[in-house]
Amino acid sequence: MTDTHTDPAKTKAEATFKRKERQAREGVKAMADYIAGQAAQRARTEKLRALRLAKEAADRQAADAAPAPAKKAKKS
Repeated sequence: MTDTHTDPAKTKAEATFKRKERQAREGVKAMADYIAGQAAQRARTEKLRALRLAKEAADRQAADAAPAPAKKAKKS
């Protein structure tokens, strides 16, 4: 004997269960995306920091190698 009339409480419970399952799957994916984004940002930051430090060191060496500018005499 099959019941052609579905129980509204059962239908609602199934819908709630499916929604929570979907939210759990999406939550795991969202967290993985978030963590991957953080890792990529850290990698970019480290790369840019290394480039900046190298440029600052090169600029310091160039400034040390350049002769000091001569002072101009004051006009009286």
